Amino acid sequence: MNPDLARLAPEALWKHFAALSAIPRPSKHEERVVAWVRAIAQERGFPIDADATGNLVVRVPATPGHEAARPVVLQSHLDMVCEKNAGTVHDFFRDPIRLVVDGEWVRAEGTTLGADNGIGVAAALASATDPAGPHGPLELLFTLDEETGLTGAQQLDARLVRGRTLLNLDSEEDGKIFVGCAGGADCAIELNLERTSPGRDLRPFKLSAKGLVGGHSGLEIIDNRGNAIRLVVRTLLAAVDRGVQFELGSLSGGSKHNAIPREADAELWLDTGAEASLAQVTESMLAG
Repeated sequence: MNPDLARLAPEALWKHFAALSAIPRPSKHEERVVAWVRAIAQERGFPIDADATGNLVVRVPATPGHEAARPVVLQSHLDMVCEKNAGTVHDFFRDPIRLVVDGEWVRAEGTTLGADNGIGVAAALASATDPAGPHGPLELLFTLDEETGLTGAQQLDARLVRGRTLLNLDSEEDGKIFVGCAGGADCAIELNLERTSPGRDLRPFKLSAKGLVGGHSGLEIIDNRGNAIRLVVRTLLAAVDRGVQFELGSLSGGSKHNAIPREADAELWLDTGAEASLAQVTESMLAG
């Protein structure tokens, strides 16, 4: 366990989060994290049930004196958004997340952290395994493939859940309870483009936006964070408006539909005079 992480409280929560972060868990590939949850439950003698989709419920008995309490379902999802910076070498199917304690924050080195929803998974397991925490009967519900379509939750066999009070641990603000949320939609756009080879006298040029904060497209979308794709496109449109002549080779950026893009690139072909003009446009965009 990361020694810096070991100093954080509550200890049980961060111990589980550190162990979880070492397990690759892309959406639709949660086999190893499912096995990890099962091992924790079996070690403590907690009964486990699963449905045909692979969603799990770990049934945790009440601590002494709380047997008459109403059962509570603690729900979280086991997969994570897998995104990394362009210069980061990381295989999300093999490598652990590299955790860094940065002041009051826990971050990942060059990749997404996986706290969505790893911190919820860790909180549920800590509630069930920390001897210092009294509780009534618990049902720890772990669903699959949340990040790419809510597949686990949509295909959940309702018979798996017996409790009538459920707390979804996939929220981001302390002290608040959410009773609903906005939906989402995927769109596919097809364009018939005429492709040509660049002119002989043109030189390759790359326009890039990097180092942005990014964030979750559901939560941080209202924070006016920079979207790398939009910034690159706005710069290109400004260049067109100012008469800069260029040919577009490619435009790419982002990799997940629910993450604000942190990086984007446009590959261009320009003549020598246009390079200076495009540089002026870029500087003016940076100046705001």
